[in-house]
Amino acid sequence: MIQPIYLYGSEVLRKVAAPADLTDREGLNTLVQDLWDTLEKSDGCGLAAPQIGVSLRVAVVNGDVMKDVYPYLEGFRRAFINPVVLEESEKMCEYNEGCLSVPGVYADVRRPEALTVEYYDENLEKKTETFDKFAARMIQHEFSHLDGELFTDLVAPIRRKMLTKKLQNIAHGKVGTAYKAKIK
Repeated sequence: MIQPIYLYGSEVLRKVAAPADLTDREGLNTLVQDLWDTLEKSDGCGLAAPQIGVSLRVAVVNGDVMKDVYPYLEGFRRAFINPVVLEESEKMCEYNEGCLSVPGVYADVRRPEALTVEYYDENLEKKTETFDKFAARMIQHEFSHLDGELFTDLVAPIRRKMLTKKLQNIAHGKVGTAYKAKIK
């Protein structure tokens, strides 16, 4: 079911999400499906449970929406339940990021170029995978949401200062989106 996306200023986006209960298979199936449905409707490439108001360590990414820019992402779809980053590369890279919870705001963010993650997939199978390039970027962005962090927290201080007015407007509901959104 399509859920509203919580916007900048919502308390749930600043909480460290709790581990998901792996014994609640029905609840997890519903949550993962809600994330996929909401992501598809919003035309994003990733979504974390806190962005739909659920403070659990669950996120989804869909590289298909980026395949025109990054052809290697065609068919790349993952659901992450209780992910743990095992390793990050020392080499950093910079990409321009945006976020469905921070509409209309974009900024360059430095993150590790690659990471290795242990997680449960939507079938509750435990997996360990290494990701790089833009796949790593999408995943790290969503994992930041699980830790109560937004991409705007990671930009250079001068850039963050330049974004202050836009962020305040979003927090006060002075923003339009093409998807259901709310601030709480």
